[in-house]
Formats: sequence, C-alpha cells, structure tokens
Amino acid sequence: MAAAWAGFEADPQTDAVEFRALIDTLAAELPADSPVAPFERACAWDSTGHSDNAVPLYREALDLGLDGYRGRRAKIQLSSSLRNIGQPEEGVKLLSPELVGVSDELDDAVRATLALCLASLGREREGLSLVLGALAPHLPRYQRSMANYARLLVEPEA
Repeated sequence: MAAAWAGFEADPQTDAVEFRALIDTLAAELPADSPVAPFERACAWDSTGHSDNAVPLYREALDLGLDGYRGRRAKIQLSSSLRNIGQPEEGVKLLSPELVGVSDELDDAVRATLALCLASLGREREGLSLVLGALAPHLPRYQRSMANYARLLVEPEA
C-alpha cells in the first residue's frame, strides 16, 4: 500500500482509474472486516478528485472502528470531503472534538480543515482564529502577539 501511494505522489499524472484499481486490489487482501480497506479506498477516491465517492467509505472505515492515527486522518479527510460536497456543518461536528483530543502531528491539519469548514458556513473569524492559533507556534517571532490576535478574533468584546 505504501509503495502504491509513493508512486502516486511521485507522479501526479498517474491514471486515476488504474491507481484506484491498484488500491482496490491491495485493500481486497485485507480481512473483510478491516477498517483499513475502506479507508484506503476512500483515500484513493478522494485523492483522484471524487469526494462524493470517498465520503461513504470514510464513514464505513470509522464505523468499523478505525482509530488512532488513521482514524484521525479519516476524520480530517472526511470533513474535507463533506465540505467539498456541500456539507461543511457535518465537518465542523466531526472535527470540533478533535481540538481537545490527543495531540499529534495532525493538529494543524485538524485546525486548517476545520477553518475551511467554518469559512464555508460564513464563520470566517472563527476559522481565521484557528489558523492563526495553529500558525503562531511556528513563527520565529511574534508568537505571543499572533496567539493573542487569534484569541481576540472570537472573544466577546467587553
């Protein structure tokens, strides 16, 4: 599976139908109740521009118990796909709990995707606050200022 994805990422002109067929073949080698199989299939559909086909597969993977790092990726990617098909409110519901969950290298992706969902709902200030808050720790200077500006975007005025 890793080799298939590495080849796809190395050559973005890879034929989408052939790539999805390869992922399907590899996923079929997994046990029937494996949540990884629908997750990988969803990723393949998503990565080839078909969020609509990816959504039910991400849901299936999560329903089958996909958790941990892949589970978090599935939530991020499902939220993005939901936004792409005009259902950003579901993306907000799915990702909001991830803001207080286990912290890992996907934290910024959670915030960026949630910000996009919020912007699609007309809640740009909340989205910008999330993005600035995620960016602030990476800045060589102005970390405290940017974190405060992020907070002030959503804090009620006194």
